[in-house]
Amino acid sequence: MSSDTNPLDVVLGFVRTVEAGGGSADIEPFLTEDFTLTEWPHALSKNGSTRTLHETLSGADDSKSIVSDQHFEVVRSTTEGNRVVLEMNWSATLLLDLPHWDAGERIRARSTAVFELRDGRIASQDTYDCYYTQPEQ
Repeated sequence: MSSDTNPLDVVLGFVRTVEAGGGSADIEPFLTEDFTLTEWPHALSKNGSTRTLHETLSGADDSKSIVSDQHFEVVRSTTEGNRVVLEMNWSATLLLDLPHWDAGERIRARSTAVFELRDGRIASQDTYDCYYTQPEQ
């Protein structure tokens, strides 16, 4: 990817690649070598986490055994320079039991993600996920 690429296009390309079930080889071209993913605390990660590029790529491959049929509905986007913010409705089908859900159920969350780009690639992502843990939500 070139540095003159529109940041929003890069981020949306990344999101669509993840949505399509992309593994490490598919998402790596979108990310810088020093990429960090910060997941702020939520229902499935009480303390949140920060992952390096290597950990993120490994997680992309592992996710295929956890969820399928991911869908990201982008509700709103904001771009300022090399920063892109997406507000999304996310859903996926669980392939195993997790707290609050059983395998086969559709899991849903409202998510905001803040991406920082450098030279046409994503250097960091901060995610704020609010999971719907009750069926009526």
